[in-house]
Amino acid sequence: MSALLQSCGISRQYSSKIVGDELIIPVSEFKNNKKSQDQFIKYMIVQNDILQFPICIYRLSEMEYTALWMQCTHQGTELQVFGDKLQCPAHGSEFTNKGNVQNGPAEMKLRTFPISIDKDQIRISLKAR
Repeated sequence: MSALLQSCGISRQYSSKIVGDELIIPVSEFKNNKKSQDQFIKYMIVQNDILQFPICIYRLSEMEYTALWMQCTHQGTELQVFGDKLQCPAHGSEFTNKGNVQNGPAEMKLRTFPISIDKDQIRISLKAR
């Protein structure tokens, strides 16, 4: 039973390197089973010692990803991920996998980061906008 539950995992934590002003993650890190070409995890939580908060990356399709700063826009608490939503443990605000507010008290959407895919790498720009 334990092996079955582990094989159904849909997320992963990853410590990414920062090159210049970009976080770089191999696309292959989204494969649920490195040998299978058709099974992918839904999201990944990316951390780096330089970042104050982690970034949640959702895989929406083969070429579409979203990168969300995991800090609640209400009072700054670190968010938790539950499937396709992020939730604030302090006051219950909820956000969609695209960063939009689903339930308050937060009123502003989450900070997002531009993403590009280049040679099997997901590149997340950390430049201030």
